Amino acid sequence: MRHRILGKTGLKVSEIGFGGEWLERHEAAESVELLKYAHQQGINIVDCWMPDPKSRDIIGKAMEGCRESWYVQGHIGSTYQEGQYVRTRDMRFVKPAFEDLLRRLHTDYIDLGMIHYIDSREEWERVLHSPFMDYVHELHDSGAVRHIGLSTHNPIIGKLAVETGFVEMILFSINPAFDMRPATEDLDTMFEGYDDDDLAGIDPERAEFYRLCEEKNVGLTVMKCYFGGRLFTAEQSPFKVAFTPVQLIHYALTRPGVASVLCGYDTKEQVDAAVAYETAAEEKKDYASVIAAAPLHAYSGQCTYCGHCKPCPADIDIAMVNKFYDLAVAQPTVPESVLEHYRALDVTASACLGCRGCEGRCPFGVPVADRMIKTAELFGS
Repeated sequence: MRHRILGKTGLKVSEIGFGGEWLERHEAAESVELLKYAHQQGINIVDCWMPDPKSRDIIGKAMEGCRESWYVQGHIGSTYQEGQYVRTRDMRFVKPAFEDLLRRLHTDYIDLGMIHYIDSREEWERVLHSPFMDYVHELHDSGAVRHIGLSTHNPIIGKLAVETGFVEMILFSINPAFDMRPATEDLDTMFEGYDDDDLAGIDPERAEFYRLCEEKNVGLTVMKCYFGGRLFTAEQSPFKVAFTPVQLIHYALTRPGVASVLCGYDTKEQVDAAVAYETAAEEKKDYASVIAAAPLHAYSGQCTYCGHCKPCPADIDIAMVNKFYDLAVAQPTVPESVLEHYRALDVTASACLGCRGCEGRCPFGVPVADRMIKTAELFGS
């Protein structure tokens, strides 16, 4: 299992993570065994947004004796009231729910304390200066929460959170279909029918959000990378073509700022299907050819950082150079952080031979050689 640094948290998280929301629908012993099996495969990060006692008890049982080898995303504001999940900022429920999380997980700290699920600007502004946010900071100051995070499906809220400076990482919904949709405060609309206008390339708000996360070193963990399973069949896929788990995981991991993809699992076979990403051949990871061959898409001329352009005779990491170029041109001046990361590359754009072999392999017709010239001029090397 490969690991990535989760932004400014500094945590080395597994590229494949565990989204825990399906644990409750199985026998407790079965779910405990599933989590332990995932850990044996190298998975070391689990998301626990669920407030129900059964799910929390399962995770706590699975981590017994190995708590320090797990990173937990625990959500603040996800509560259990009269047998039902309730998202709230009411401190009468928020504080007992978090204390219950610690107790059931048999721990005295949560690695990633998540401000739970904010998609509307009105709620963000209301929460930002409130007893709820005071509590989040108190948890962080006391060490009960090691790092402050946020979960959202809205890139506009994500950008606001990045700009606070205190949000160190974000749990965000990423898949090729969602990336085409404009920002919304209603998650349900993301699953509705798509038409030609919806498939017009990556939404600018989402692209800007990813760039900002990379620039500010705010790490991303990923939810909903399978689009609720709809992308597995041509009939349900808005692209009218089917993807594999490995392709969708690779898509998410090639977005700027992403460190780990948290998939949901019912069975060990599903864990295996996700972990297979770690040993998959490049052609198995290839989501770009699938999108390029789809009846509906508009990625032409856009770099998706898929790596199709490899190998380069000058050994340039073209996808990474393109990523830094896109990050840089989105700002009036080149951010120092982007410049530093670019200069840290083993080989920069100035080494381009102009052979254009990469362009023949690009599914989206990106003028790579021209971009290498522009990048070398922009970064001064």
